[in-house]
Amino acid sequence: MNVTETKLPGVRLLEPRRFGDERGFFSESWNRKTFLDHGIDMDFVQDNHSLSATVGTVRGLHFQSPPHAQAKLVRCGRGRLFDVAVDIRKGSPTFGQWVGYELSFENGLQLLIPAGFLHGFITREPDTEIIYKCSDYYAPDCDGAVRFDDPDLGIDWGLSGDPVLSEKDANAPLMADFDSPFTYGDTA
Repeated sequence: MNVTETKLPGVRLLEPRRFGDERGFFSESWNRKTFLDHGIDMDFVQDNHSLSATVGTVRGLHFQSPPHAQAKLVRCGRGRLFDVAVDIRKGSPTFGQWVGYELSFENGLQLLIPAGFLHGFITREPDTEIIYKCSDYYAPDCDGAVRFDDPDLGIDWGLSGDPVLSEKDANAPLMADFDSPFTYGDTA
């Protein structure tokens, strides 16, 4: 597995090896020992899988606060999406900065997003599936969001029309109105 550090410490782009033949391919998307060999000591307790039918569907920017903060290991099972992580750890030298990568079935890339970061994505193809592991269970009382199109964040989503949004995401607060529950040094 190739592991690349991003400009946001802790956020990593992963490229699992694919072993192919005339039948297709085999790939190991997560292996505890391989992760430990790369200095990633993280256990996952929940797998999530969602389908977005329409191109331009935006989900995020989401987080789960302590005591149920979640790290995520994200990949695309079908289609293509642009996946984003934003540092929201108070006192972090990269607070408010973001990285984004195209994840697709074809490229097989995965994004590892530690706790203390917002996560969101936009679909680039119809019927795009996202599959991700979480390091803690979903806790509705710890669920939160920040506006995906906050001008202070300046994320280039590559939108070519109006996004498809949930009511929760459409009404999420801006960063200026958001008090992050994360502090630099308290999370990975």
